[in-house]
Amino acid sequence: MEVQEQTEVGDAMVRGLVRAQLLLSVRLALLTLAILFSIPLVALQVPAFGDATLAGVRLPWIVLGILVYPLLLGVGWIYVRQAERIEQQFVELVDD
Repeated sequence: MEVQEQTEVGDAMVRGLVRAQLLLSVRLALLTLAILFSIPLVALQVPAFGDATLAGVRLPWIVLGILVYPLLLGVGWIYVRQAERIEQQFVELVDD
């Protein structure tokens, strides 16, 4: 009711929803970037990983070029599930 009438309480509730979803996206983006940036760092620190090849292609490139897509798919799936949970909590709060 507060949201539909655009009261200060409703505005605060909507800002809280937006803030929660923004924090979720930032956390998942930072996690994804940390994982992606760690792959070349591991290749530099662990020569066996950096020098390993598969079909003439170095393993770090295979990981970055192919195996990263399941990671991105998983992060996207987690984001959607968590965003829906946040929205459901908002709806329950508004309906009360």
